[in-house]
Parts: sequence; C-alpha cells; structure tokens
Amino acid sequence: VQLVESGGGLVQPGGSLRLSCATSSFLFDNYAVGWFRQAPGKEREGISCISRSRSESSYADSVKGRFTMTSDSAKNKIYLQIDNLKPEDTAIYYCALQIPGSSDWCSLVSRAYSHWGQGTQVTASS
Repeated sequence: VQLVESGGGLVQPGGSLRLSCATSSFLFDNYAVGWFRQAPGKEREGISCISRSRSESSYADSVKGRFTMTSDSAKNKIYLQIDNLKPEDTAIYYCALQIPGSSDWCSLVSRAYSHWGQGTQVTASS
C-alpha cells in the first residue's frame, strides 16, 4: 500500500499551503481517506476526512473554515487546502486509508485507519 504526501513547507502565519496525498487508482476508488497531524510532544490528531464516495466529509473544530479537503479522481490524489495558517498548525501531516466498512462514512479517529503515508512537515512561523 502506497500513500505519498507532499506540499509541506515553511509558511508565514496567515499564509496558505496545499498538501497532496497520492495513491493508486484502486485505493483511491475504494477507501475513505483521512488527514491527521502530529505536533512535537502531542498525540496524533484527526483533522479531516472524506468518505469513499467522496460525498461526505468531516473536519475537526480546530480547522473548520480554514482547511478544505478535495479529491481528483483523474490524478488519484486527495488534497488538503490549508488557509490562514496559524503557529499551532505546525506539525507533521499524514494521510491515511480508513479500514473498509459497510457504510459510506469517514472517521477522525486514528484507530479506524490501517495504512499511513510517511508525512509532510508544515511549519507556520515568521
């Protein structure tokens, strides 16, 4: 299973970034996808997810209104648009595949996910 994140970097507070998660066409078509982040000394936090059909999405309260998750089936990529970056957004960001279930939904709980990318660093600092 291959998930590859990219797009991280150093951005001033208030700036924007778009993270990408690339995978195979089979995985893209058959799994819900989540974005998580982990800051130094903190637990991994679920921040957004999108269902397998891409019709349902969910966001953590800490990022609502600033983060937007989209998908591109032609490229087999899931994106996380991050706007109005804050210093507290500094973390390693991971995409992950949700363990399949019978319903078309997604979870922000990390134990619901079975496969993870290597992560990409996002730093918001002046």
